[in-house]
Parts: sequence; C-alpha cells; structure tokens
Amino acid sequence: MADHNLLGERGEQLAKNYLENLGYQIVATNWQERKFEIDVIAIDQNEVVFVEVKTRSTSFFGGPEEAVTNKKQQHLINGADFYIQKNEIDLEARFDVVAIVLNSNEEEIKHIQDAFAPNF
Repeated sequence: MADHNLLGERGEQLAKNYLENLGYQIVATNWQERKFEIDVIAIDQNEVVFVEVKTRSTSFFGGPEEAVTNKKQQHLINGADFYIQKNEIDLEARFDVVAIVLNSNEEEIKHIQDAFAPNF
C-alpha cells in the first residue's frame, strides 16, 4: 500500500477516536455507495454529522482543510442527501471537517464543526 494511503488510514482512525472521545456515536466509516463516499458518519446529540477527514504529513503548503474544495463539498452534500433519503434519517444534518497533520514530529487535529452548508 502506498505511503499516502497509509497516512490517510491513520488519519481516519485518529479522527474516529477523536470524535468518539467527544461523545459522537459513529454510525459508519468509509461509507460508499454508487459514486458517493463519506469518511465518517456520526450522531452528535440531535444531528447526523457527515465528516470529511483530510490528513497531510505537513502544513507547509496550507492546512489539510483547504483541500475541501467547493466541488468536494458539493459531492459530500449530494452523498449525504442520498444517505439521508435511503436510510430515512429524520435529523438535522451537519458537515464537519477534521484536518490532521501527522508525521514523526507532529500530530495535530483541527476539528471544524459546521464547516459548510448546502446552498439550495
């Protein structure tokens, strides 16, 4: 497996543990259906939370969260809509980003709650 894939897997595990420690109930990780993929789906109080995890080995070129472009946001929104309808979820939805810088010297987790919202 390529190093960047291992880094991504380690980051997603760190994010999952971090969210569980905050009291989130993890519903799914690496959920995939059709063309959609969502890193983490969780319940936080009365909201279903769709979490995009971005992991980088350095923040030299900017924070990992900067990789969540408008196009990526729209893809996540569409995937969340599909998930909500398919599973008949009756909760408010929220989109979070967990940005992780992870290397031999550093482990930094930045959690951005309500990072973006659908534009209808």
